[in-house]
Amino acid sequence: MPDHVTLYRAPTTTADADEIAEWLDPRIDATVDVEPRLLGSLADDDLAEAFAASRVLSPYERETGNTMVGIVRYEERTLEAPERGGGVIYDGFDVQDALRRRLQSPMEELHIPLLDRRLGTWGTHDARWHKRVAVLGKPSLVSVPGLYEAPAKPEAYYKTKQSHAMMAGDAPPREVLENQVDGEFLVEDDPRTTEALKGYVLAAYHYLETGDAFCDVEGCRLYDAHRQPALLAAQLSEPAFCERHAARYG
Repeated sequence: MPDHVTLYRAPTTTADADEIAEWLDPRIDATVDVEPRLLGSLADDDLAEAFAASRVLSPYERETGNTMVGIVRYEERTLEAPERGGGVIYDGFDVQDALRRRLQSPMEELHIPLLDRRLGTWGTHDARWHKRVAVLGKPSLVSVPGLYEAPAKPEAYYKTKQSHAMMAGDAPPREVLENQVDGEFLVEDDPRTTEALKGYVLAAYHYLETGDAFCDVEGCRLYDAHRQPALLAAQLSEPAFCERHAARYG
């Protein structure tokens, strides 16, 4: 049961950790602090190699990791200057383990870094990697790019992408698709980012407090949405919680 939560900033993103902490603090029975970027403070000689070893190599291959010198150097540069990174997916549980070993926090402390990295977990049911918004546990990782990319976009987005590929022979740039497709979904640097992340940060606390990962009621802030419209309904619509979780966090 955590009695102290530390939320870490992701300065290369639009996520406002201070606003999230203000929202979280009165809802939980724990103190909430905000600290600078976690990966910057933990960047020891081996962390870059740990990230290189956790790289997802293919959507359909379980094996991860490329620790060639050039890749490790890339990870070193990205730890120092995160705005230079992007596009790589990392095994969320491997990253979690690497950070856990460095934090070595007592049971009553919960660390929640907001990350500018893309995280994935292996799906044993379909033998492929899936991007994730959150990897819960100690520490609990919340991926800001995952908020835009993990939940599926409206069907019209994929139909437009397929149609363009058939006509032009390749997929259009993401920015073009986002401008062409009607439908509600989050995009990179979306002004709704901070609001949409609040439920995932609360879920990190909720998981350690109760043992339940997410709520199964659509529309609740603790619902783990697999599609963008459901994510927006859960995080941006009223009521904020289902009846059960409103009694605890409302």
